[in-house]
Amino acid sequence: MIEIKYKDQVIKTENIKVIDLLKEEIESNHIIACKFNNEVKSLGFELTKDGTIQLLDISDRDGRRIYIRGLIYILTMAFESLYPDAKTEINFQLSNSMLCEVTDAEVTDEMIENINKKFKEIVDKNLPIVKKEMSKEEAKKFYSVEKNEKGKLQIEYGKKDTVSLYFCEDYYNYFYGVLPISTGFAKIYEIMKYHGGILIRYPSKKDSTKLPVFEENKKLLETLDEYENLHEFLHIHTLYKLNRVIKKNKTLEYILLDEALHEKKLALIADDIIKRDKVKVILIAGPSSSGKTTFAKRLGIQLRLNGLKPVTMSVDNYFVERPENPKDENGEYDFECIEAIDTKLFNEHILKLLNGEEIDVPTFDFEVGTKRYNGEKMRLKDDQVLVIEGIHCLNDKLTPLIPKEQKYKIYISCLTVLNLDHNNRISTTDSRLIRRIVRDHQFRGYSALHTLQMWDSVNRGEENNIFPFQEQADSMFNSSLIYELAVLRDFALPLLREITDDHPEYSEAKKLISMLEYFESIPAMYVPQHSLLREFLGGSIFY
Repeated sequence: MIEIKYKDQVIKTENIKVIDLLKEEIESNHIIACKFNNEVKSLGFELTKDGTIQLLDISDRDGRRIYIRGLIYILTMAFESLYPDAKTEINFQLSNSMLCEVTDAEVTDEMIENINKKFKEIVDKNLPIVKKEMSKEEAKKFYSVEKNEKGKLQIEYGKKDTVSLYFCEDYYNYFYGVLPISTGFAKIYEIMKYHGGILIRYPSKKDSTKLPVFEENKKLLETLDEYENLHEFLHIHTLYKLNRVIKKNKTLEYILLDEALHEKKLALIADDIIKRDKVKVILIAGPSSSGKTTFAKRLGIQLRLNGLKPVTMSVDNYFVERPENPKDENGEYDFECIEAIDTKLFNEHILKLLNGEEIDVPTFDFEVGTKRYNGEKMRLKDDQVLVIEGIHCLNDKLTPLIPKEQKYKIYISCLTVLNLDHNNRISTTDSRLIRRIVRDHQFRGYSALHTLQMWDSVNRGEENNIFPFQEQADSMFNSSLIYELAVLRDFALPLLREITDDHPEYSEAKKLISMLEYFESIPAMYVPQHSLLREFLGGSIFY
């Protein structure tokens, strides 16, 4: 007998699958997966030892990931059954949706109609999705007959002796993470033609019960396309191909090409600023670990080449006095909302600077919660421009009094374009999180556990204060580097392995470990000293 803790009860049972143990609870609450001892598991997982179970629906972060994975699985299954001579590939994650590219076929209204019909048919049948394992020798024979790359990356992965594939009737594929146990889970989705491909939409994090209103992300998509096209030209848009480059000792060549892309984009942004000769305030915003500090310094060099001298101004010195600071729903001070900024004083100071006047620069004392004036003065010369970085910089509520023609807004984010394979993408959020884990340990002495514990709060701030305004940017800069996770892996893996299954963050740590272990390693010494990646590793020439 084993003892299973679920909510406030202890269930004594023989070995049993989760779906059989809690069948009524699962079916009545639209449960999609579970956690057993803080590790994400399928509902088909067999319980063979004592432990604690938590059921997951799509309002949960891990549950939502499994829901999205399942939608893509059914989409690729439907597509392959209808168009066996064509291929789909996951391109990008947009706002509550995934964009799939189609090769060897044109995406038409008729195709979308056919896919929707087939997709619904698969869902209505509630077909079982079964995970099957084979030895690597068996897998090699299997792939030699099948002649495809679905899940093939597993063969070269040295940590496991087996290869796993998910089968549904005659269809199979592999997804790097847990899938639903059957196709009937897909209740809320939409499939539509978009940007020459297939867009599959799903509920937002804020409301898992319905689809949100569709909003286009044209500037974001244009930025992603720009990077995707270049890396496809270099034949290095999947991890399988990146690993081959590393094994062939061609790493340095690709690092230099990737860094050159950053430099070229920085120069183009600087040129655009110069063309708008009235710009005097450059506003930079982006989510955590996007590399904003290094970006601002490198942009400053490009501006100086064009005769403009950047002068930085910190929004952090313009918080309202502590008694005026709003509080969140838990009664804690909310330092991330726009109302926490003294926008009145901030705008008055910017206008004075733009008019050639001198200001007394405040310094905010966070311990006491008040502005202090320590005699620091500031005046803007004719050949100088203000460079301001902060989470609210794309929001016009921060600078309502500054004329539009004098402002230039830049959105920066680590927009990952590297896929594990054609149907498994690497999350932009995961890339930023790994950067943050490494930086927090290198420069702040924080453990990976501490970073993971704070990450949900960081994400909420970004979702409320940055992402809604990204399309208002004049330029977007993708700070991702195709090779970066191959460098960061050796820094991040030991930190993540310290997290045990005693902690709720264990499932997240294990997911990141599983992904990073697929990467061949690139030594940190290969990273140029001016690289944006040095902001997280150390050794940057800018600090």
